[in-house]
Amino acid sequence: MSLQDIKHIALVLSGKGGVGKSSVTTQLALSLSLQGHNVGILDVDLTGPSIPRFLGIENAKVRQAPGGWIPVPVHEADRSRDGLPSETNGSAELDGPRSGRGELYCMSLGFLLANRGNAVVWRGPKKTAMVRQFLTDVKWGPLDYLLIDTPPGTSDEHISLVETLLKSARPEQLAGAVIVTTPQAISISDVKKEINFCRKTGVSILGVVENMAGFVCPNCSECTNVFSKGGGEAMAKEFGVPFLGSVPIDPMFVRLIEEGRRPTYPEGTVIEGQDMYLNGQSNSARDDGLLVEKYTACSLCSIFAGIVSQVVTSIEQKRH
Repeated sequence: MSLQDIKHIALVLSGKGGVGKSSVTTQLALSLSLQGHNVGILDVDLTGPSIPRFLGIENAKVRQAPGGWIPVPVHEADRSRDGLPSETNGSAELDGPRSGRGELYCMSLGFLLANRGNAVVWRGPKKTAMVRQFLTDVKWGPLDYLLIDTPPGTSDEHISLVETLLKSARPEQLAGAVIVTTPQAISISDVKKEINFCRKTGVSILGVVENMAGFVCPNCSECTNVFSKGGGEAMAKEFGVPFLGSVPIDPMFVRLIEEGRRPTYPEGTVIEGQDMYLNGQSNSARDDGLLVEKYTACSLCSIFAGIVSQVVTSIEQKRH
């Protein structure tokens, strides 16, 4: 079974489209990798597979192997700070925190389409069959975390996904779900349905991320609450689920994804105690590096580091 060597499986859910779920999934994966974990992303948003674009690997092709597919590598592990060989220290058999960078892999329907612009016009049964095939036929190998980027809402794909996981994965493997919302009332009302879906299907809720909670000006670094702020936190309190944090819109992250350019900020931009201006200046020539390396210069990197730490702690507490 393809899931047997995966320690933790987490779903990323949203009640409606356009809330930045794939962006959150990408940054959760990058942050987990930067904290030393080996990570995979499974993109089951079949009608809008955007993860390959976020990771800059749209033109990659999936390789066939006996019994399944080989996921596309995004970057390799770098354990140089451990003083141990990458192969040894990268094993999923090791427990506890690690230094260095973990590896990242991805699987998406986008890799299987002949053209990026092709529409996926499938009825429900074919979609659910594809979801099951992704869960059973992808040869991930040892991973610490598998993040599953799902379509918006609670559709056939979600039901098939949860049913297959409950049947194929061990109970301790299914860590739970991270739910993404924006501050607007209409988005929050849809997320309430997502929380009810999780409770009805027995999926634990790891927490709520309030995305697009403000806009960071690229010229003065001021953050303006364009869509208001705090709705996600209030909803989390109402339903008694953890609130993981608020994430603003950062044009520098958009530029990183669209153009591959390392984020740079005006002088005086300090995020989580880190001077983003000096960070960008000292590494400004590294536009040709890996996505995960350039992401460390983004203001959102420190925010997601905190979110990921909460998620990892929550998962570890449930294990014990």
